[in-house]
Amino acid sequence: MKADKGESKINKTPIKSSNQFPVVGIGASAGGLDAFKRLLKAIPENSGMAYVLVQHLDPNHESLLPEILQKVTIIPVLEIRDDIKVQPNHIYV
Repeated sequence: MKADKGESKINKTPIKSSNQFPVVGIGASAGGLDAFKRLLKAIPENSGMAYVLVQHLDPNHESLLPEILQKVTIIPVLEIRDDIKVQPNHIYV
């Protein structure tokens, strides 16, 4: 079906903003620490992506996951909080 001459054409191409970047979510069970370590060793430090790692943890114990994972990568590893601004080339747990 052709558009009438009086109809305006709509550009359906998404507008790209310079502050957009992919966010990769990865989940693991309680035994997934070694898999996370192997993954982080393989991620390039300037991938342009943010990574969110979710692991099943004991709610009665404080997690040391950010500190443990920071030892295997140069990429900043942070515990995600409600007020944090997600940035590319960062890892959030």
